[in-house]
Amino acid sequence: MAESFFATLECEVIERTRFANPKAAGDAVFEFIEAWYNPHRRHSALGYLSPVDFEQQLRGPE
Repeated sequence: MAESFFATLECEVIERTRFANPKAAGDAVFEFIEAWYNPHRRHSALGYLSPVDFEQQLRGPE
């Protein structure tokens, strides 16, 4: 699982961006993890739904 995460991080963030300094790189990694990877990655424990989709399903139609 960790290898998959780091491969995705490398492909989606690191290889596509030229960072001005280490802080910019850290900020980009944090943004990727907190804004995309954690909320949108599908989880087997959630019936292969993302956390966002799972929570929306729990709330029901609005």
